[in-house]
This record gives sequence, C-alpha cells and structure tokens, in this order.
Amino acid sequence: MSIFSIATSGLSAASLRVNVAASNIANVRTTGPLPASSGSSTSAGAGGSSIGPTFPAAYVPLRVDQVSQSSGSMPGGTVATVSTVSPSYTAQSDPSAPFANEDGLVAAPNVDLASEFVQMAAAKYSFIANAKVIQAYAETEQTLLDIKT
Repeated sequence: MSIFSIATSGLSAASLRVNVAASNIANVRTTGPLPASSGSSTSAGAGGSSIGPTFPAAYVPLRVDQVSQSSGSMPGGTVATVSTVSPSYTAQSDPSAPFANEDGLVAAPNVDLASEFVQMAAAKYSFIANAKVIQAYAETEQTLLDIKT
C-alpha cells in the first residue's frame, strides 16, 4: 500500500469522525417517545383506540469504529465504520412533550457532549497529521526529482 493511500485512509477516517460527532452534537436534543415496553409500537389513546398521532423516534446516536487495515500482502492504513451507540437512548423527564409517557418521560439520545468534542479534537489532529504526511512525501519526491535532473 502506498504512503498516499495510507494517509488518505487516515484523512477519510478523520473526516468521518468529524461528521458523526457533528451529527450527534446537532441532534442531542432530538427526543422522541419511549419505545413501548409491552411490545406494541403504538400507544392506545382515549377509549382504548390505537389511532392517534405518531411521532418520530428519538435520534439514534452514531459512533465510529476505526481499525487498522491488515488484509493483503501490504497492510497499512485504516478502516472506519459507523455503528449505532448502544443503548441509543436514555429516559429523560419532559412532561410538556406531546409524546411523553404517563410518567412524563421521553427518549433522549444517549450522547455525551464531552466525548463528542474529544472525538472532534482527535479527528482534527489526525487529519492534520495525515495531511502533513502527504505534504512531506510530495516535498521529498520533488527534491528527488530536482536532484536527478
């Protein structure tokens, strides 16, 4: 695997980390109804009827899992995949929400803002480091070409 493809895989992983963290931060207050514990997906309205307004589910936070790419004869680089955070929600008190249950609870995304900002900072420095690898390699190649001519 070439230096460029190794550094590019690092750039892609860092970019993905920033996008996922930004999405989680932007949707930290996107709540929804708590999933039904009795197995039914709708709650019965007045009179026992299951017809009523439906509300979108709470935002499901994401995370990036990054591992070393170790397949093939020339391993190198990284592979980043996105998966959902588990558990994806926590119960939060919001009795004024139209979809709050009888206890006034709603499902809030399980997002840790401090962790998301740490992810963004780590992604920033990873991106800078990989960009500098590409820059150093290009400068070294240019110097070698200048010597040969």
